[in-house]
Amino acid sequence: MPTLPDLLFYALAGFTLLFGFLCVANPFSRNPVTSAMFLVLTIISMAGLFVLLQAFFLAAVQVLVYAGAVMVLFLFVIMLLDIKEEERRRLNKAALGIGGVAVLAIAGLLVRALVQATPLASAAGQRAEGSTKPLGRLLFTEYLLPFEILSVLLLVAMVGVILLSKKEMK
Repeated sequence: MPTLPDLLFYALAGFTLLFGFLCVANPFSRNPVTSAMFLVLTIISMAGLFVLLQAFFLAAVQVLVYAGAVMVLFLFVIMLLDIKEEERRRLNKAALGIGGVAVLAIAGLLVRALVQATPLASAAGQRAEGSTKPLGRLLFTEYLLPFEILSVLLLVAMVGVILLSKKEMK
């Protein structure tokens, strides 16, 4: 008989997969804002999975950073670019091929990671830190360069959005 956490896991995992699929292949609307809203629902259901894993900090960061800040940025980009309906419906075969190759590469990495993974019983001696202090220490010591690169990348994306949304002067 499945327990309540098992049922919650299956429900949240199903919602995550369903909303992720609807984000990419939305049969209800061709509007990108609808896809962005399905992405918000995907992020929230993933935060529920983090809560089930008792990773409350990651769940809070998932909702605050991704569902809050990043999705607001996506919506501003979508609304400021004002993509014409004809441009949205056009199918780019090169992008479809590159996307297919990327999906196959990610699937290959996932299979390789699953094959090389150690069983949970052998990893029982390792203790996971759940507080934010060791996470912050690790982020700002060992992973400082990737953290700074990511912040510069976000800055470049913001400047790009501003330049793309600027009206041309004649």
